[in-house]
Amino acid sequence: MRYSAGIPQENSPLLLRKVPPMTETDLAASPQATAFAALLESAATPHQLTLYRGVLTPQQLDAPAEETVALASEAAVHDLGWLRRVAVRGEDRFRWLSGMVTNTVEGLADRAGAWNLVLNAQGRIQGDLTVWREGDTLELEIAADQYERLLAHLERFIIMDDVELVPLTADAALGLTGPAAADVLARVGLPVLPEAMTTTHVEWNGMDLRLVRDYGQLAAHYALWVPEAQLGKLWKFLRTGGATLVGCASLDAFRIAEGIPAYGIDMAERDLPQETSQTRALHFSKGCYLGQEIVERIRSRGNVHRHLRQLELTGPLPPAGTELALEGGAAAGAITSAAALPLPSGSRAFALAMIRGEAETGNQLLHYSVDSIPGTARILAETARIANRSSN
Repeated sequence: MRYSAGIPQENSPLLLRKVPPMTETDLAASPQATAFAALLESAATPHQLTLYRGVLTPQQLDAPAEETVALASEAAVHDLGWLRRVAVRGEDRFRWLSGMVTNTVEGLADRAGAWNLVLNAQGRIQGDLTVWREGDTLELEIAADQYERLLAHLERFIIMDDVELVPLTADAALGLTGPAAADVLARVGLPVLPEAMTTTHVEWNGMDLRLVRDYGQLAAHYALWVPEAQLGKLWKFLRTGGATLVGCASLDAFRIAEGIPAYGIDMAERDLPQETSQTRALHFSKGCYLGQEIVERIRSRGNVHRHLRQLELTGPLPPAGTELALEGGAAAGAITSAAALPLPSGSRAFALAMIRGEAETGNQLLHYSVDSIPGTARILAETARIANRSSN
């Protein structure tokens, strides 16, 4: 089994932004291979592991163009071994959790979820997580690279509350992503969830399976949770149902094409919620929560002076941190992540970038360079519909 600490290397056929250096927090716990990676190793499936979202996971499992087409036009099965689940228990769980996150908790419908930001008292983003409700139970879903830090942050605020955070470690998840994900589920006898951010439990082929439909811009995104020992059985069913195996490199590139930011890459501790443009993580009438005063002050009294925006690029693929400028040289912002997607109609490149307010007016062309090679970027008014063009 081989692994590398970047995704992918410079000579990879699918180029992505480089992973930033690991912090002391990241290094505190040695990254482990996911259950899915171990499963593929035992099945002698050729793959290379890479560090992604705090775990070691397969970087690439098919040709990059095939993986991209599966995600954009068909259906792809992939690792979700970087997701961690935590039960929130105790009599005060609803009130306490509502006071810790930016989105609704008590207002969540049964078998529904909401993406949240976690803030400090100054309104700065400490991380992100998803809250899921099933009946009277509450769960958190957290990426492995934020898990220890966010749990420590949340634990600090359990003072006089009857609240307990209990890690749930028995299950593991595979992802099913793509416009044809529903077809794959139907072929293997699983239900289709018509709405994003909903979940259900089913008894299926001897497994207690939790099915989640997550948020997506270009395609349906599902997570399928089963006892870890049954992960191989689930994988074989999804493959038989027509899903293509894809690695994290293509998955991350597709994330950028969808305009979905990742914490620690496109969002950071210095950022305010409105600067990220992720209003789907905010609820303005839920009541008080940590950092809410700052969020409300920005909403009611003014605006922020920069926003995270999605771009389409023409030119070389820029690394994270690449400066953007207006015609004439005025600073316009900086790239946070970028990816090139190989498609049958030709390669297209997308990026996420923090853009200054003055650079957003008039649909101005932005300029950058990589090793003295110039490139241009244009802010996308809405998510680029690569799925509609991938088969052209």
